[in-house]
Amino acid sequence: MPLLSLPAVFMRGGTSRAIVFHRKDLPAQAEWDPIFLAAMGSPDPNGRQLNGMGGGISSLSKVCVLSPSDRADADIDYTFAQVQIREAKVDYRSMCGNMSSAVGPFAVDEGLLRPNGDRTTVRIFNTNTKKIVHSTFGLVDGRAAVDGDMAIPGVAGTGAPVRLDFLTPGGATTGTLLPTGNVVDELMVPDVGTIPVSMVDAANACVFVRAADLGLTGRELPEVLDQNTELLAKLQKIRRAASVAIGIARDEDEARTINGVPIIGFVAPPMDAPTLSGEPIAAAQVDLTVRFLSNGQPHRALPLTASLCTGVAARIAGTLVHQAMGPDAGASVRIGMPSGILTVDADVGRDPFGAWVAHSGAFYRTARRLFDGRVYYPVPG
Repeated sequence: MPLLSLPAVFMRGGTSRAIVFHRKDLPAQAEWDPIFLAAMGSPDPNGRQLNGMGGGISSLSKVCVLSPSDRADADIDYTFAQVQIREAKVDYRSMCGNMSSAVGPFAVDEGLLRPNGDRTTVRIFNTNTKKIVHSTFGLVDGRAAVDGDMAIPGVAGTGAPVRLDFLTPGGATTGTLLPTGNVVDELMVPDVGTIPVSMVDAANACVFVRAADLGLTGRELPEVLDQNTELLAKLQKIRRAASVAIGIARDEDEARTINGVPIIGFVAPPMDAPTLSGEPIAAAQVDLTVRFLSNGQPHRALPLTASLCTGVAARIAGTLVHQAMGPDAGASVRIGMPSGILTVDADVGRDPFGAWVAHSGAFYRTARRLFDGRVYYPVPG
């Protein structure tokens, strides 16, 4: 039987890559999963996705669907799909902050918007989290600027900066910034015991653990973590227990079916640490040290929404993230991670009743169109 095909664009956004579709070119959403799985080369028991567009790690196994928005506060609707690698599963419960940086340039270059001048802001409504993101970037002859001197950790070379402002990011997954109402919880984890965690929901729900409580320093690189199967299993058990604690799942069995959120990470104070590029980080350059798992895999950089959540958690007094912060923290939070240093601006305060509120979070990324045309895939099933 011949292959099927759909118009598509392949883009890098931040430290991720994705197939980007126009919503108008796809069938009803109920029919998306088999198309996305086939296009990305999943499920693949070898974990490489060689028979599709995926790259064998979670940051390279993504799909974005875009369309003009009917909302008064948005220009573009953006639906994100995380395609699992070894399983026949597509997750729509979270959003990808890195790929958010590609949404505005795609919308302009594809003619969904026609801004004037040398700069524009695209208002994006993420359908997964029901949150608004503002994407601001330069224009050259009516198209998104590509060339620039912005460098981001984990991506070779430089590009034109894209500023992302996440508006009121709190409660993106659960509806509440602190889903349990506590800055620290003693979480009872089956087969692990009781462990202190901070569960914070900003841009995506995250659960934070102290590196020391896992027997780690916090400076471990992904390949070291990949080899520690006992540790990865323990982190997944903590993540599933947190899913139940914050109301994402009813029980552990249901939590096993949810791969995207909460995202789990561990934190440590500022420290000298290696990076994947070989260029070391000095403790004085960062405010804290962080490692995250994404869909069960140690992330080579940081999921951008998890970075935003980290920045927000760092501003909430008493969280494990706040406790790990160095004494010289300034207006921005400088996060040491496997690919280098990521800086997050987080505006956090209290409402008139004393509850913590995340007003916004922001950072810079770069994005680039890699190719466009048609993506070919076998008949699903």
